[in-house]
Amino acid sequence: MGLLKFQTGEVDTEGLNKGVQLEDLIGMIKNAEKNILLLNQARVRALEDLEKILSEKEELQREINGLEMRLAETDTRIEVAAQEKVHVEQLEDQFEELQKQLNFSSGTEQSMNGNLNDVPIDSLTKELHLLKSENIDLKNDIQTLKEELSNVKNSDQHLAFLEEERSVLESSLKDLESKLSTSQEDGSKLSVLNAECMDLRNRVEHLQVLLDKATEQADQAIRVLQQNQELQEKVEKLEESLEEANAFKLSSEKLQQDNELMQQKIGLLEDRLQSSDEELQSYIKLYQESVKDFQDTLDTIKEANKKTAIDEPVNDMPLEFWSRLLLLIDGWLLEEKISGDDAKLLKEMAWKRDARIYDAYMACKEKNELEAVALFLNLTSSPKRSGLYVIHIAAEMAPVAKVGGLGDVITGLSKALQSRGHLVEIVLPKYDCMEYSRIKDLRLLDAVLESYFDGRLFKNKIWVGTVEGLPVYFIEPLHPDKFFWRAQYYGEHDDFRRFSYFSRAALELLTRAGKRPDIIHCHDWQTAFIAPLYWDLYYPKGLNSARICFTCHNFEYQGTAPASDLGSCGLDVDQLNRQDRLQDNSSHERINAVKGAVVFSNIVTTVSPTYAQEVRRAEGGHGLHSTLNFHSKKFFGILNGIDTEVWNPATDSFIKVQYNANDLQGKAENKDALRRHLGLSSNVRKPLVGCITRLVPQKGIHLIRYAIYRTLELGGQFVLLGSSPVPHIQREFEDIANHFQSHDQIRLVLAYDESLSHWIYAGSDMFIIPSIFEPCGLTQMIAMRYGSIPIVRKTGGLNDSVFDVDDERTPTELQNGYTFLTPDEQGMNSALERAFSHYLNNPSSWKQLVQKVMDVDFSWETSAAQYEELYSKSVARAKAAAAGRT
Repeated sequence: MGLLKFQTGEVDTEGLNKGVQLEDLIGMIKNAEKNILLLNQARVRALEDLEKILSEKEELQREINGLEMRLAETDTRIEVAAQEKVHVEQLEDQFEELQKQLNFSSGTEQSMNGNLNDVPIDSLTKELHLLKSENIDLKNDIQTLKEELSNVKNSDQHLAFLEEERSVLESSLKDLESKLSTSQEDGSKLSVLNAECMDLRNRVEHLQVLLDKATEQADQAIRVLQQNQELQEKVEKLEESLEEANAFKLSSEKLQQDNELMQQKIGLLEDRLQSSDEELQSYIKLYQESVKDFQDTLDTIKEANKKTAIDEPVNDMPLEFWSRLLLLIDGWLLEEKISGDDAKLLKEMAWKRDARIYDAYMACKEKNELEAVALFLNLTSSPKRSGLYVIHIAAEMAPVAKVGGLGDVITGLSKALQSRGHLVEIVLPKYDCMEYSRIKDLRLLDAVLESYFDGRLFKNKIWVGTVEGLPVYFIEPLHPDKFFWRAQYYGEHDDFRRFSYFSRAALELLTRAGKRPDIIHCHDWQTAFIAPLYWDLYYPKGLNSARICFTCHNFEYQGTAPASDLGSCGLDVDQLNRQDRLQDNSSHERINAVKGAVVFSNIVTTVSPTYAQEVRRAEGGHGLHSTLNFHSKKFFGILNGIDTEVWNPATDSFIKVQYNANDLQGKAENKDALRRHLGLSSNVRKPLVGCITRLVPQKGIHLIRYAIYRTLELGGQFVLLGSSPVPHIQREFEDIANHFQSHDQIRLVLAYDESLSHWIYAGSDMFIIPSIFEPCGLTQMIAMRYGSIPIVRKTGGLNDSVFDVDDERTPTELQNGYTFLTPDEQGMNSALERAFSHYLNNPSSWKQLVQKVMDVDFSWETSAAQYEELYSKSVARAKAAAAGRT
């Protein structure tokens, strides 16, 4: 019965399919008939057009024949006219000879000859005029014929066009005829199919009769089966009842046996309970004695802790707490509420994280300032300090005053040194355009600092606050030129005066506050004045504990000015405008701030080992290569790091999805989100190339422009974030941005957007940095941190941090990107093509490369350790020299 039911069901399905096919065939027949009608109509129209074209062709052929006959006649007339023209020229020659003969004849002879020759000369003259007029008429006829010939040529062109159109129509007609024949064949096939459909209908009707009979038999079988199932259920219930009765009988016998065993166990338990009560009483007694011993030991430990707490440092407070405490002590010193010796003592305690100063600070929260000062002065211990005391004097600090990489270096290096146990402070100008929201506990000290400039003293306000947990001093000059109230950090006409003023005010602050740093670290030309100012003016005044470290982040910017401008900050122009001091190497009338810092500093560094070598050559040193070579023993290249807390895809709040090297799904989601945000298409396997940069010549803008179009040719997507201070470069990239404004593969954002930069790092597959020169470069490190493979030119810090995956000379574990040497399109194209090939053809290898670069350590720890070593050696040499003098 089941088999019959299955077979009939199968036949029914086939019948339904045949029914559906029949409807489709009828529809196809109707469509074919419509197509045949349309084809016939088109064929008729094509024949009519062809007849028109043939008639026009015959008419044009008649016109061409007439024109050819006229052309032949014209040629004949031209030949006759040419012969007549020759004849006329001969007659003119004869006429001229006759006139010459007449001029040489005598008077009588002239009259006779004149009478004799009047008739032939007059006749020749008339004939000559007639020939000239005919010649003019022939010229006019020739011009008319030329115009007619031009018309004939135009007619030929029209005829050629009509011939082409005729050939097109003939080919169309042939196509229509072939389609018609095909449609006729389809019609014959449809008639065959129609017959087959009729046969199928008959078969379906016969099968339907069989199906009805099978259905009746199946229903009857089902009713019988249901009756059998009901009987089976009754039998099963009877069997279960029988089993339960047997089990009850057995369980009653077993219950009696268990009861006897239970009585025996109860007796044993009563015996054990009695013995346990006795043991418990003895344990309680021992416990009471142990508690008493523990309490005695605890009291002893508390007493010992009270005695040793003074010597234990407090390490569980954040660095920001100690920075705030140091600023508080310095504020009291500048406000003359405590002496310099007391301030030094209290700062050393804070530096050592002494528990007593921590307790004092916590205790004075509810007290007024006078009570707090008195409480701090009660601390009399004199601890020894460990670590170095470093003060950075700079024009930038991220994130409050950042223009380029300098700001990142100040913050990153300072935090790393602080975490290694050193006391670090920063001195900055107080710009009006700073990110004040990123400064914690900003306050104005009740003290006025005076500093020298232009032959007089000017007052300065001193502000203090913490940035990224670091203590920072902000100097606000009360100068009529409002040096740092310009709504921008750099780019003013008097930048040399602004920053030479700030440098002197910063050293005045250190002197007034009684600071005794081990290292004063100045950066770039804006604070390069610190070095000569320190040794010429402030070392003799008692600020004599420090060694000077100068870091140049880019030797292209050297701070040159007329020599006379140096005198404004109090330096001796005559003494310093010398070849071995501040005099610019290319102009004896100008001084060079960076050269002065190189000469007067104890340590000189730049931001990568390769860049340190490049600037010692003429083509890379921008005029300072000879000075750097002369001072090469104190000149070092240390690769910068990045702040791995800020640049961390696992915790970055700017990106859509956090991720790490072990879970790259988040990176793919960030890529999709970035595409949607910028209006790009979402093809999964298209590589996305990112570029974040200032659009200046140093960054290789011609290679960036090339990479945009080449990426599109290679089947990728490109995103650029950045702007240019150079107007014509900005306009050029604005034109490119407008060209690709509605394109779904290219997007240019010509501005700076902090959150978008994080997003591009997270969403891009590759990152290009085709710099002409690059002192260090942080972009490639950040890109790798976010799993974006760098494509860079081998220069400066790029050469020290990116190693080509195809370079067999480089160990496999160091290979982390694609590089090229020559700064041209061929070099850029080679690296870009290799990266695209790797991405598209070997996805698993690419994923391993992404995971590897994300695990590379670009933190500040390595760099900070190198600076720490340079600082310590310089301080040790200074102490040894001082000991030798004594």
